[in-house]
This record gives sequence, structure tokens and C-alpha cells, in this order.
Amino acid sequence: MIHIVKPGETLAQISKDYRTELSSIIQSNPNVNPDAIYPGQSIVIPGYPSPQTIPYVLDVSINNRLLKLFKNTVLQKQYPIAVGRMLHATPVGDFIIINKAPNPGGPYGTMWMSLSKQHYGIHGTNDPSSIGKAVSKGCIRMHNKDIEELATIIPIGTRVSIHP
Repeated sequence: MIHIVKPGETLAQISKDYRTELSSIIQSNPNVNPDAIYPGQSIVIPGYPSPQTIPYVLDVSINNRLLKLFKNTVLQKQYPIAVGRMLHATPVGDFIIINKAPNPGGPYGTMWMSLSKQHYGIHGTNDPSSIGKAVSKGCIRMHNKDIEELATIIPIGTRVSIHP
């Protein structure tokens, strides 16, 4: 998969975001100077499929508090969500799902799916009354039954587009 460098990013942070060893990223990018990456530069992230090969896309509207599942650009389903509260905004941008963890425990409900942004994910909740509100620390919360359903449909590498 290809990551496009954003302003302020470092190779070390990209490595953390994708939970991929820095040495693996450097090895996969022999023509890239690890000390001088720049916005707009393409970086190969080993171990993930190209999002273009996956028919699914998740579209997350922070303002509408909705997550929409598309397959081949056709809306399949939409789910109500909770988003980040003031001072803990949900990150905006394009990410991918990099792993899935059933039964993470605590406030994360019955499923956790990590985004390619360190510390952020889409997960269930132990507080279903929070859905529809801006109450999280930046993650996207879903009803447990919804996140479980979604996790069975989408593969690792699915693109997630988050916008206001």
C-alpha cells in the first residue's frame, strides 16, 4: 500500500501509525532518504493490500455522526456513531483499517478496529447511550452489534475517509 506523506509527518510516526517496523518501511523504500521526507511523497507500507483492490470504503461524517459503508461506490448500510468531544477531536483524513481485535474489554465494547493513525480506531462501546454524541477521546464508537457486523464485512486495508 502507498501512504502519501502529510505536512509534519516523520517516517518514525508513519511507522507507529501503521504499526510497522521502521526498518521494514526503510527497506521497502530504498530510494527514500529517511531523514528527508516531504509532504506529497509516496511511501510504500509493506504488509497491507492496496486500498484500490478492496471494494469497500467507510465514509465517516463527524458532524452527522454517521458511518456509511460503500461497496463499489454503492451505499450498503449506514450506522449511527459517537465521535470525539471538544479537545479530543476525531482525526480528519484518509486512513485504512490495519487490524481487528475482538473483545478488547473495557469501554471498547466487543470489537476494536485500528486506524492507520496511532491511538485511534473504530470500536464498540460499553455505553450505548453515547452513540450519536460527541463524547469519545477521538475514536469512533458504534453499537456493539453494528461494529461486529461491520468487522465481518470489511477486510484489513479498507479505506476510511473521515470528514467534518
